[in-house]
Amino acid sequence: MQNLTFQYPAWYLLLCIALGLAYAMTLYFRDKTFAEQHPQLHKILGVLRFLAVTLLAFLLMEPLLKSLLTETKKPVVVLAQDESESVGSVLQGQGLEAYKAAWAKLKNDLSAKYEVKEYGFGSEVREGVNFDMKDKISNISKLMTETTDLYAGQNLGAVVLATDGIYNEGSNPLYAGNKLNAPVFSVALGDTTPQKDLVLKRVFHNKISYLGDKFNVQFDISARNCGGANTTVTVAKMNGNEVRNLQTIPVSINSNDFFTTRELVLDANEAGVQRYRISLSQVSGEKSVANNSREFFVDVLDARQKLLLLANAPHPDIAALKQTLEVNKNYQVTVAYINDLKVNVADFDFVVLHNLPSNRNDASSVLNVLNAKKTPRMFIVGSQTNLVRFNQVQPLLTIQGDVQNANPVQGVFDPNFSLFTIDENLRRNLPNFNPLTAPFGDFQARGDTQVLLYQRIGKVDTKYPLLLFGEENGVKLAVLAAEGLWRWRLFDYLQHQNHDIFSELIGKNFQYVAVKADKRRFRISTSKNIFNENEPIIFDAELYNESFELINEPDVRLTITNSDKKEFNYTFNKTTKGYTLNAGVFPVGNYRFRGNTSFNGQNLSFDGQFSVQPIQLELYETTADHAMLRRLSNEFGGAVFYQNQLAALGDSLLARDIKPVIYNTTRTRSVINLKWIFFLILALLSGEWFMRRYFGAY
Repeated sequence: MQNLTFQYPAWYLLLCIALGLAYAMTLYFRDKTFAEQHPQLHKILGVLRFLAVTLLAFLLMEPLLKSLLTETKKPVVVLAQDESESVGSVLQGQGLEAYKAAWAKLKNDLSAKYEVKEYGFGSEVREGVNFDMKDKISNISKLMTETTDLYAGQNLGAVVLATDGIYNEGSNPLYAGNKLNAPVFSVALGDTTPQKDLVLKRVFHNKISYLGDKFNVQFDISARNCGGANTTVTVAKMNGNEVRNLQTIPVSINSNDFFTTRELVLDANEAGVQRYRISLSQVSGEKSVANNSREFFVDVLDARQKLLLLANAPHPDIAALKQTLEVNKNYQVTVAYINDLKVNVADFDFVVLHNLPSNRNDASSVLNVLNAKKTPRMFIVGSQTNLVRFNQVQPLLTIQGDVQNANPVQGVFDPNFSLFTIDENLRRNLPNFNPLTAPFGDFQARGDTQVLLYQRIGKVDTKYPLLLFGEENGVKLAVLAAEGLWRWRLFDYLQHQNHDIFSELIGKNFQYVAVKADKRRFRISTSKNIFNENEPIIFDAELYNESFELINEPDVRLTITNSDKKEFNYTFNKTTKGYTLNAGVFPVGNYRFRGNTSFNGQNLSFDGQFSVQPIQLELYETTADHAMLRRLSNEFGGAVFYQNQLAALGDSLLARDIKPVIYNTTRTRSVINLKWIFFLILALLSGEWFMRRYFGAY
């Protein structure tokens, strides 16, 4: 139905008609031009002009055409099928084929009266059902929540929920759908009869451990109808196809409803992502052994730093430093002497040069290696140091003096020091410690340095640096302009019966200088090292030019290699300033990856690794929970049907009096936008023009 309305009073139509009539009569009432050709021609031309002008004037009144549209929408029925592994373990073979046929018939029958929406759910909610039954997780609450969100305010007639009632992720479905304004009809799948079954239910463990540490693993064992049986817990470490047993623990099952929690301690003795398996030996008559084992992964980090204490000769300072640093499990400390050097200096992350360079050894070869490797270092100046050479090999401090003459000096903190925080107890006590021995002479800090301690000589606080820090070409450096640290360590113990203050000072110094900044120009990262088997592996990459500005002009390629040496090749997608890659889902196992790119003639690469762990939640609860489905259906005014009752469910839904919803919509359009109006006016004016030209006039 259509109605015509105007923006102006309707009587203006008379003015439009009058305007058209006046225009036509002015042109043709007394015009005798066409009298000889045809006596009625001027009247025809007048009518055409009258209609065209009247219609144009009519459009100036901005007429509106209102249309009333009526649409009838059927009620919506949601058919939701649980496609998790727990349903698939029961619904298979001929039974699955018969169920699929009954499901298709239910959908077809309901379509006559309802608008049927079909969803599969498990770990996610998907439109459509494929009956794969491969989801590793059952999340019924997500289905309830998404159904509520999608159909809130619509004419939702019913929700059909086909599941075994087992959920292992999300909240209780009874509370997740509390805003759902529709009855829920449950199709109860699975078997509610408790079978003889031994289950390794849960494993609790550290996701990260440090090399050389121990970590606890706690696990729950459950058994149904297995009273009087015995089983053995085996803990194994897996490396590719190699399985190495670590521990075995006997367990006696003393009841038919058995539950126990056990704990064990494992050694983190190998760096990288380590794969472990805990398994239970099968008991006689057990229904399924698939839930008798669980695998877990632990990322063992090698956070240790190799520290070299390199001295010109034996000195008690070396022992004091070694004893203090070895308390930190992340430091691997080695002592060596310059004239009997049996280690490769390039293998160390940080080097202390005690009384080096000396008069007997300028340490040129060592310093060349440190400069080439950009290894952080610390110089400790003593009575054997060659000051001329010392001033040449480091940019922080110049000492003009004589090491044969010495001053006893104490340390005074610079209040403006900001590289790291200083404990108040250390700040208060260190100036009272026994003095160190510094060369007699003039001390001048050079370049961009920060001084932690100045020298106190006697009772005079000087501006001679004692302990200072700096950086050259991206390499962190430290200088202690005196020897005798062993005195501070002994004095600390004498005063406090511990070495806490001395350890705090040495620890903060080494922590700052030994930490390396990541200066690699090409990097690839993942959000984590251990992924679940249903998670996509997503990589991000960054490429920097020589000025350390982010760029992404060249292509970046990635090769992922599994434990069987099979390779998977990818190319990154470019983002605004970087790169990203979604490599998809990978099977359970350990993987290594290498990224490659080329920029300005340089080939850059980055190596890494990740692991994929199994999700075994669906294997550990195999008894269907139909009681939960009954509570759910009762809560929402529905009913429970069983696997072989889909036809009865369809009849019940078709018998329900769920009214369709009629939607009335008013559509308003301006008449001037109607194309046929334009062509009508064009035809009137064109017809008039053609007839005038044809009969010899304009």
